[in-house]
Amino acid sequence: MLAWCYQWLPVIFGCHCRDDRSFHWKNRRFPICARCTGELAGIVLGLGIFFLWQAPVWVCLVLMLPMIADGFCQLLTSYESKNPRRFLTGVLFGFGLYTLFAHSTVFAFQFGYHLAG
Repeated sequence: MLAWCYQWLPVIFGCHCRDDRSFHWKNRRFPICARCTGELAGIVLGLGIFFLWQAPVWVCLVLMLPMIADGFCQLLTSYESKNPRRFLTGVLFGFGLYTLFAHSTVFAFQFGYHLAG
């Protein structure tokens, strides 16, 4: 199972897997960086919460902005965020991304259902 995580999670997330931007546990690097770990946690959180509460689309888009802003600030300036901030912005982004995906899936299903009915 762990070999699969180290082989495929970086591919699925498009992760750079930099050692300095990754969490470590018992001297072993996580299979993906702190930001991608946050995205994965946000996706799992979104999967669990969507059936209880559907965040509006505009909220999902707003939740995605902190990671985009943090990434662009690092790209365009000498600023470098630390792993806790990367993880938090990744959680927000992952939650927003999954919830947008779930909204679009529900919309497509309902649209098709009403076409058939």
